[in-house]
Amino acid sequence: MLDLATWLTSLPIGRALRQLNWLVPWLQVVHILANGIILGAVVMMGMRVWGISRSQATIAMARRFQPWIWGGLVVLTVSGILLIFYTPRRALADLAFQVKMWTMAAAIAATVALLFAMRPGGEAPEADPSHHKLASLLATLTLVLWVGVTLAGRGRWFATMMTRMMQ
Repeated sequence: MLDLATWLTSLPIGRALRQLNWLVPWLQVVHILANGIILGAVVMMGMRVWGISRSQATIAMARRFQPWIWGGLVVLTVSGILLIFYTPRRALADLAFQVKMWTMAAAIAATVALLFAMRPGGEAPEADPSHHKLASLLATLTLVLWVGVTLAGRGRWFATMMTRMMQ
């Protein structure tokens, strides 16, 4: 991991980002907003599956929020990669970052499964009770994982707060 971080540090894009210090806070803002877009879309779909929201059919809800999820994921990934280029050694060696990446991989897989569960061949999950339970479980898992991604991204902040509370 150290060799990768050293190589990333030597790339021109990393050097350019370190010279443009004003750009990094903006990248962080965009990164956090993209995470919020994904989290918001997952919450809305989950609310429909759990029966809290009945404004649209489940299939329509999945279609409505799918572009937001994938668009947010693209922005999240691009801004995240640029932030890694800014300080590769700190990012790649950080345990909170590694947890975030593994949690994000699981969250993406759960999101894909949820989207498929919400529109299996055009039949709504409510039509079949066992299918509805699966969709509800996937909605819960997806939400928990995306919240985990958010919290893992703030791992250093969270660790600092916990240390202060324990004193």
